[in-house]
Amino acid sequence: MSDSTSDLGKWWVVGASEGLGRAVAEKLHAAGAELVLSARSEDRLRDLADTLDGAEVITVDVTDDTSVQAAAETAGSVDGLLYCVGAYEPMKATEWKTDAVLTMAETNFLGSIRVLGAVLPGFVARDAGRVVLVGSLSGFRGLPGAIGYGASKAGLMHLAENLLADLHGTGVTVQRVNPGFIDTRLTRKNDFKMPQLMQPEAAAEKVMEAIRSGRFSTSFPSPFSWLFTAGRYLPLSWFQRVFRRG
Repeated sequence: MSDSTSDLGKWWVVGASEGLGRAVAEKLHAAGAELVLSARSEDRLRDLADTLDGAEVITVDVTDDTSVQAAAETAGSVDGLLYCVGAYEPMKATEWKTDAVLTMAETNFLGSIRVLGAVLPGFVARDAGRVVLVGSLSGFRGLPGAIGYGASKAGLMHLAENLLADLHGTGVTVQRVNPGFIDTRLTRKNDFKMPQLMQPEAAAEKVMEAIRSGRFSTSFPSPFSWLFTAGRYLPLSWFQRVFRRG
């Protein structure tokens, strides 16, 4: 597939209010896509929409069934879905906070199921559509201090593989992108050095390159991402030792 952005059509960007989702929305608009922008914060969405001619704003809480269904009905038929929602709280098992773990699971994983449930049947019926799910390098293997976040992203990434298998041979395209550290409000909670920390604009360009490529899975940045993709074949104790912080 030479260029999968040659006719983007209408995209629903869920998680567009800030960080990577906002930056990708800007690049999709620059590439000619018609946009529906969603997140919980209407003010941030309006601020973004003011810079993107024709973009529609629809607030949504992906943890709420009614909110997702209402947003999907308002958005109407779309050609592409980008799920780039993220909740993150650094947490070790020795500092367990059930509410925070549940928030991450509901937002990062279960929210995607709600949104897909509202969009995917239409794609299947039309035999056309594009799904892009934003995972994380942390979803490849269990890491220290990532209770809730790593598991929720792993679930999302596994879901993408299920979709790929079931939608093979149809007109519905499924892709996942797995970024490393991106400089956002969420990663600023970390108190450790983050290798190859990316700015949202640079990470968004990697997402756009992945969409253009048409390949199923893209992990970045390299060479940091190689540690995670190759690390799946190492003994778990070896892999976790690399990331141990005392």
